[in-house]
Amino acid sequence: MSPKTGSVEIICGSMFSGKTEEMIRRLRRAVIAKQKVQVFKPIIDNRYKAERVTSHAGLDFEALPIKDSSDIQINLMTDTTVVGIDEAQFFDDGIVDVIESLADKGMRVLVTGLDMNFRGEPFGCMPVLLSRADKVDKLQAICMVCGEPATRTQRLVNGKPAHFDDPVVIVGASEMYEARCRSHHEVPKD
Repeated sequence: MSPKTGSVEIICGSMFSGKTEEMIRRLRRAVIAKQKVQVFKPIIDNRYKAERVTSHAGLDFEALPIKDSSDIQINLMTDTTVVGIDEAQFFDDGIVDVIESLADKGMRVLVTGLDMNFRGEPFGCMPVLLSRADKVDKLQAICMVCGEPATRTQRLVNGKPAHFDDPVVIVGASEMYEARCRSHHEVPKD
């Protein structure tokens, strides 16, 4: 019998597009299939439950919060066959090599992340992961202005679009972010 071929599946899109919800759906199916699943999330993502990945709709799955990508290898159990990694854009650049290594060892790696930051620019490690993935699903949300499909994440500060020079990483949810279509996404530069 030949060894199982690993894979990297990326689930990306704007905030509120259902990335984590889709990963949880796939993880639950793996559990039903009696596969050993482990999930990791960045420790800075403290929006909901500390030791769970949680969708905005309230679905959740057990996860280990970690500081950097090397913590995945340290905490990986020998019988794990499916690895979930939530919010990959928040990890250090080493996450790419960790994900590739897991897949090369025959594991199925499910990764979620924002493909673009609030400015509409590629976010962190995501462009590299997208180019190396075996499967990519780009999900869309609903524009909070017009109701059309949304592919962008709008950061709001006191109800107004965040300025281009604002920090790229600020963890938050609906209190400071909205999904927007290309036409309604605003990033003032002056």
